[in-house]
Amino acid sequence: MKKRLNITIDEKLLEKIKQYAAKEETSISSLVEEHFEKLVGRRTGLPEGMSLVEYMRSLPKFDFPEDFDYKEEYYKAKAKKLGYEDLL
Repeated sequence: MKKRLNITIDEKLLEKIKQYAAKEETSISSLVEEHFEKLVGRRTGLPEGMSLVEYMRSLPKFDFPEDFDYKEEYYKAKAKKLGYEDLL
């Protein structure tokens, strides 16, 4: 059963959408419906039947030294990424 949906979008965008729909020989409603189907049907990328918690528990564990300074390492990595590690 189909239901009506009213939306408000920019006039220029609507014109572009109309042109696209005409070129693709489809309706705007079909385009919107397909897009919504993709949105709600997105997969999480988790293995089939596995919850996020189960997946997180299955990840490898790392043993860091007790004196490991997470904050310092974070800022070092950030500085390296942004190209100013020589300033630290």
